[in-house]
Amino acid sequence: MNRIDKLLQRYRAHIALPWRQDLAGAERAIFIVYDKTEERRLRARKERFEMATKEASHGWVTCDLTDAFATWMADLDYRESYFEYPEDLSLKLDEDFLGHLAGRVRKQLALPEADENAVVAIFGVASLFGFARVSELMQAVENDVRGRLVVFFPGDYENSNYRLLDARDGWSYLAVPITVQEQRATYSIGA
Repeated sequence: MNRIDKLLQRYRAHIALPWRQDLAGAERAIFIVYDKTEERRLRARKERFEMATKEASHGWVTCDLTDAFATWMADLDYRESYFEYPEDLSLKLDEDFLGHLAGRVRKQLALPEADENAVVAIFGVASLFGFARVSELMQAVENDVRGRLVVFFPGDYENSNYRLLDARDGWSYLAVPITVQEQRATYSIGA
């Protein structure tokens, strides 16, 4: 069995568990952690994750952030000057880009079909590398999660610490990790 199929199998088992509704938003997040070299293979099989979710009688809504930076940049009034002086872009990134990302995710989380019994699946977080931190995005949207927020995360998880693309210093987060390696359960059923 290949690594993506193992992740799918573990996800299927987890998503079929009864869902507790008394969890905080951060505890409603599930990170499917995979090797960054598996991105294309995972994307080619993302419909299988959707099918597993629906087989467990849950709804499915996607949120793809792959083009988030490009669409944000295209809407900037002074985008041409940022290409000439890219160092000026860092201030604009800090001020506005996270809000743009959070707005895109919140839009999906607010859909009627993204209710207490649905998964909102986020793809494309690798494209945020160097522009925004996934940890800050999660903190910005965690109070808007009604069902479950599943983040497809190309990186590493070890000792409750997530690292995007195995490159940045990691951060600790309350999300349930689903990895290829067996994890010792540190969360309650349905978390």
